[in-house]
Amino acid sequence: MTADFGLAREDDGSLAPRLVELQAFPSIFGFQAVLFESYARTFNLPGNLERFLNGHDDSSYWALLRRVIVGNHAPENVVLLEIEPEAQKTLPDFHVHEDRLGIRTVDITKLKREGRRLFYRNGNRDVPIERIYNRAIVDELERKGVTLPFDYRDDLDVEWAGHPNWYFRISKFAIPWLHHPAVPPAVFLSDWYDGKGRGLLSEDREQWVFKPLYSFAGKGVQFAPTDAELTAIPTDQRHNFLLQQRVRFEPVIDTPHGLTQAEVRIMYLWPDGASLQPVIALVRLGRGLMMGVDHNRDKEWVGSSAALTLPL
Repeated sequence: MTADFGLAREDDGSLAPRLVELQAFPSIFGFQAVLFESYARTFNLPGNLERFLNGHDDSSYWALLRRVIVGNHAPENVVLLEIEPEAQKTLPDFHVHEDRLGIRTVDITKLKREGRRLFYRNGNRDVPIERIYNRAIVDELERKGVTLPFDYRDDLDVEWAGHPNWYFRISKFAIPWLHHPAVPPAVFLSDWYDGKGRGLLSEDREQWVFKPLYSFAGKGVQFAPTDAELTAIPTDQRHNFLLQQRVRFEPVIDTPHGLTQAEVRIMYLWPDGASLQPVIALVRLGRGLMMGVDHNRDKEWVGSSAALTLPL
C-alpha cells in the first residue's frame, strides 16, 4: 500500500502534508532501496541518516519484503506479473526484485492455464506459479484491450501478493470516508448531484479536482471542472468519479532550475499474520500541473528522489 502526500503551506507559514492519493498497489519497493544506497555512496552522506522507516535497516527490510512477496514458496514459483514489462517505466524496479528475491518478471498475456493452475514458460518447460506479485493495472488492461488467458475471478490454485481487488477498495474510493486534518474533503460525483456532498466543497471551482476513481498515473484528472464536464458523465457512472479539494503544492526544494514542488510517498508492507507498517519513503519532485513523469517530461531536476531522515 502507498499513500502520497503533497506539501502544502498552512496559514501560519508552516508546511503540512495533504493526502493526494491512496492505493493498495505496489510501488518501486526494489528500486527505491537501491537508489538510497547509490545516493549514500555517491555523495558520501552522513552515516546517521536513516533510509528506512519503523526501525528497519537494509537486512530487515529485504527480509520483510521477501516474506511479503515470496512467502514460503520457492522463488522460481513466484512471478512479478505485469503488462508488457519490457515497455514499462518501472522496468528497473522489476530487475531489482529479480536480483534480490530471485523471482521472475512475466508478461501477464504469456501465462498458460491448465485447470486451476497457472504456468509461465522458462526455456523449454512450463513452470507452475504458486504466488503472484501483481503489478498489472486493471485500468491499463482495459485501455489496451488486453485479452488474458485467465479471469481474475477464477478459482485458481495461486496466492496473490496484493490481490487486484484491493486496488478497488483502498484507492481514491476510500478518500471520502476518511476524516483527518491531512485529508482534503472529497465526495463522489453521484453524491454531489444527490445533494449529499455539496457542503463539503467550496463554490470556487478552482479549488476542485475531478478524478476517475480507478485511473492511474494521473490519467483523466481535470482541474477546475465545469458544469458541462461534470454533467457529461452519465448518471449510472457518476459513482466512479471523485470531486476533491485541490492540494496546492508549495515549491520548497531549491534546484538549479528554481524552486520545485515535492510529494512524499509513504510505502507500507502488510505481511500475513502481522500489522500494516510503513517501511520506506520516496520523494517525487515536479514543476508540472501534476507530479507524474508524464506531466514533467520537458523539465529538468524533477522525478524520483529519496527521503532520508535524521533519527529522533
